[in-house]
Amino acid sequence: MNYLAHIYLSGTDDGTTIGNFIADGIKGKRYEKFPEAVQRGILLHRFIDSYTDSHPTVRKSTARLHENYGHYSGVIVDILYDHFLAKNWNHYSREPLSDYIEDFYGLLRKNFETLPVRIQKMMPYMMADNWLLSYATISGIGKILVQMNIRTKGKSNMNLAVAELEEYYSEFEEEFTSFFAELIVASKNKLMEL
Repeated sequence: MNYLAHIYLSGTDDGTTIGNFIADGIKGKRYEKFPEAVQRGILLHRFIDSYTDSHPTVRKSTARLHENYGHYSGVIVDILYDHFLAKNWNHYSREPLSDYIEDFYGLLRKNFETLPVRIQKMMPYMMADNWLLSYATISGIGKILVQMNIRTKGKSNMNLAVAELEEYYSEFEEEFTSFFAELIVASKNKLMEL
């Protein structure tokens, strides 16, 4: 899953949300230097990634992309799934997506010192271009995929994956919807365990 899903699956605890958001940059046991709630978010993030990567429905989505994008297929599916979460946000939350995202950006500003330097540097771009809200449209996803392709120095060709999104739109959406229902339950259970 990508940023929006990780944030959403964190629940209502600010520390857990921060931890889940920053977790990709926290390797090994380095998470132990953070406050307990942030640690919980990092561990939740790791669980979500592991659960997602091994799930048969997600593998079905990635298989559709594998021929053209190889090992980048999983990253692309994470981004596409965030599109369907943003597009169908009202099925998952009563709070409007734009308000939810603004609250999250406020949380990042309030906790700026806790964030790793990489996230601190990324934040202004994320907020200026409102990445999270842009997920709701195909054109927004297209821009994200272009940026991801640039980050891979053009090796991934991820910028072309909008074609598959459009061609297999209903299949991806159905797969996301069924998978995400399971992931919500699994994440809630994991949070209680943590």
